Amino acid sequence: MASYTSAEVERILGIKNSVLRYWVDEMPLIQPKRDLGRHRVFSGKDLRLLFRLKYLLYVRHFTIEEARKQLEKELSCDWQDLRAELDTLRSKLLDLLVLVQN
Repeated sequence: MASYTSAEVERILGIKNSVLRYWVDEMPLIQPKRDLGRHRVFSGKDLRLLFRLKYLLYVRHFTIEEARKQLEKELSCDWQDLRAELDTLRSKLLDLLVLVQN
């Protein structure tokens, strides 16, 4: 499974490091791991949640609390098969985006 550094996530999402850190602090659903150098490493799932969060905040103009509730609601949905297919497709698209940006 793909993993992304903080710098890659910032570049892909077009956000500043301070914004990323704030979002991670406010969203318990987003749980980056730490590598041996203690740097945050984000999974494909984390990146997809961050994309959705950015959409909810910047396009739909949700507050951070409203966005958190919406993400929790979406993740508790019983559409497991559809979600799995979409997650696979999103993961492939993110990998392609990273390749194109390099």
